[in-house]
Amino acid sequence: MNDAATPAPASPDPGTAVGSAELDRLRAAAEADLPAFLADLATLVAIDSGSYDKAGVDAVGAWAARFFASIGATVRVERDAHLGDTVVATFEGRPGGGRLLLIGHLDTVFPLGTAEARPFAVDAGLAHGPGVSDMKGGLLVGLHVLRLLRQGAAEGEDAWPFERVVFVANPDEEIGSPSSTALIREVAATADACFVLEGARANGDIVSSRKGILDLRIIVHGRAAHAGVEPEKGRNAIIAAAQLALTLTALNGRWPGVTLNVGVVAGGTRPNVVPERAQLEIDLRAVSRPDLEAAEAEVRGLAAATTVPDTQVEIETMSRWWPMEKLPASARLVEHATAIAGRLGFGLSDAATGGASDANTTSGMGIPTLDGLGPIGGDDHAPSEWMEVSSVAPRMTLLAALLLAVGRDPLFLAGAARSRG
Repeated sequence: MNDAATPAPASPDPGTAVGSAELDRLRAAAEADLPAFLADLATLVAIDSGSYDKAGVDAVGAWAARFFASIGATVRVERDAHLGDTVVATFEGRPGGGRLLLIGHLDTVFPLGTAEARPFAVDAGLAHGPGVSDMKGGLLVGLHVLRLLRQGAAEGEDAWPFERVVFVANPDEEIGSPSSTALIREVAATADACFVLEGARANGDIVSSRKGILDLRIIVHGRAAHAGVEPEKGRNAIIAAAQLALTLTALNGRWPGVTLNVGVVAGGTRPNVVPERAQLEIDLRAVSRPDLEAAEAEVRGLAAATTVPDTQVEIETMSRWWPMEKLPASARLVEHATAIAGRLGFGLSDAATGGASDANTTSGMGIPTLDGLGPIGGDDHAPSEWMEVSSVAPRMTLLAALLLAVGRDPLFLAGAARSRG
């Protein structure tokens, strides 16, 4: 088929593919579901699931797998010997429909014992507990919305306008998704759009772009010597690393939005030994991929030009997230979301943020991606972490209607048809 000669299909105004009666049914179903949602949230928050706590993460994953199976998904569990297992739930539908990917993570940043020390509680309309916002609340919004849609709360012949919906519940997002990224990429390669369920910003914003992140470990090798007897024979790796840290810090702002932080410094063994080894760990972030690549090249060049003679430098890449850039088709997702929110009676804006998520992976592949679709929350990673209970039903309704709107959008369906040949 000659795509260039094929006229673009007419597309409805954003958000209008879901009718008023259907939207009202979605909202009523979400509101009725709130007690069950909160009960499930209490269950999951009570399970410690720090990224390196395999037993805890797998307990949350097993709970999610049972939930998926109960609503008709084919569930696949990708085992990992050290980190938690990745749960992949697939819902099949009609051929030729949209193919959507949802992502939510099972892990938190909190150590074993936190759930007992800070148990789930609701006070003055806010839910508290480890991971309540980041992101057990968002994970559950995705699960409950899929149950709502599968149960036919949105009635009509087009109640499931999808060829396939896949939900990846991954165990390791808080440490850069080392075990699950390859699987996310595999699934995303056949998706028309991706929705990541991190919590909405504290002001209610969803997220359409994120900085890319590159974490590097720079190791300086010098030469040990007795600091009092023959220091001239030594080559001080700490001095070389310290001078490099100052040079690298000066890169802040050289490119718009680029930040570089030297976050870890280590080296030496004893005060009377010229240190033969020092280490820097840096966090480099940029809004665009070209700027991230340019900044990385500069870091590597500066590191190679060490200022202490006879010292050598090696660089290890610890993790890399390409920027989540607001693609043209991602802007269409934003238009759908903001239009639906307006019909539901609340304002919605999209925002850029400096933090990364699994949305960076899918967006970096060119997949239209939207993030921050969980409930409103804040103080993530802190003891005061919170989730706004009153935001749950509206955000569930928003996500349910958004999935339907995108699944019915001729622009996305046309792209899907082209990708299938």
